[in-house]
Amino acid sequence: MTDSPQPSRLRSSADPASSGEARQSAEGAAAAALVRVSGRGLPLRGHDIDTDRVMPARFLVAVSFDGLERHVFEDDRAADPAHPFNNARYAGASILVVNANFGCGSSREHAPQGLLRFGIRAIVGESFSEIFQGNAAMLGMPCFVAGRESVELLQTLVEGTPGVVIAADVDTGVITAGALRLVATVPASLRDAFLSGQWNPTAMLLDRFDEVRAVAARLPYITGF
Repeated sequence: MTDSPQPSRLRSSADPASSGEARQSAEGAAAAALVRVSGRGLPLRGHDIDTDRVMPARFLVAVSFDGLERHVFEDDRAADPAHPFNNARYAGASILVVNANFGCGSSREHAPQGLLRFGIRAIVGESFSEIFQGNAAMLGMPCFVAGRESVELLQTLVEGTPGVVIAADVDTGVITAGALRLVATVPASLRDAFLSGQWNPTAMLLDRFDEVRAVAARLPYITGF
């Protein structure tokens, strides 16, 4: 990279409506099918980046997820002014590009919640912690798994051309960025959930809450008090 990184606290300006086709908010009353995600990339090199680095433990005491985007990689960014999340060249990026075993360690949901609120709408990497990948899926943030060489090519491309638009197809796993084309995978169960609009269990529950009330009314340990 030739430009000097900016140590200021970047805030993503990614627009969920423009970076994910047919995507509804993870906090909305219903979830729509998620078939394609597009946006500029943010390359983050390094293996075994755990959730404590993504979201330091001291921020887990918050009673809501609001504002967590301010603390994404807070300690790493403070220690390294050249950290990609400090670099103004990547401001507004919505697709994170990582290496192997991303999201390992603690199962804290605050890590994907913070990334989503920062503006990240999808992640491309060599591999992910299964729990992190599941937590991200429930927020409508697919994690695409690609080979090491493919990820390296994509990271290098974004580092050299931060304005390049990455497009990731959930169904086929095909990812394009400029002239680069690579094939990734999403676990079949998660892929089917995205394509059918059944990736948000909270929204699914609320959508049929009359049935929940009906069942609750029949349970003596709920109605008998």
